[in-house]
Amino acid sequence: MEHRNASNPSHPPRAMNYPCPQPPTNNLVTPLLTDLYQITMAYGYWKTKMHHKQATFEVFFRKNPFKGGFTIFAGIDEVIKFVAHYKFTEDDINYLKSLHTFQNCEQAFFDYLSALDCSEVTIRSAQMGSVVFPRVPLLVISGPIVIVQLLE
Repeated sequence: MEHRNASNPSHPPRAMNYPCPQPPTNNLVTPLLTDLYQITMAYGYWKTKMHHKQATFEVFFRKNPFKGGFTIFAGIDEVIKFVAHYKFTEDDINYLKSLHTFQNCEQAFFDYLSALDCSEVTIRSAQMGSVVFPRVPLLVISGPIVIVQLLE
């Protein structure tokens, strides 16, 4: 895990080692809390054997809330918890299989999803409590394209 001040991209990231955190505070935050588009993209990457390709996604916001001039960055602890415990359950996989969209997908794809974890993911973030601004990355998530696509 790396942290950096996203409002100052020239600041070099510093490595942070964290013990495995507790699960996310909200138990409704699961890998299925995503758009089905992300899962169909994951299938496309897997099907074309691009699933190990490295990719980077940036997370940012477009406007400050409440018509303010700035925003205070918070919540990285929940992001770390979510990423550390990211795992499709058997129920998740069964639900996906029941959807018309995925009824023709090979069992091997569902096996692949079941085995996914975030061990190869790197996250760089703004420092907790720092002032952040619109259109400046809060998080930069890098790793195998399938997992970072799903985390997006």
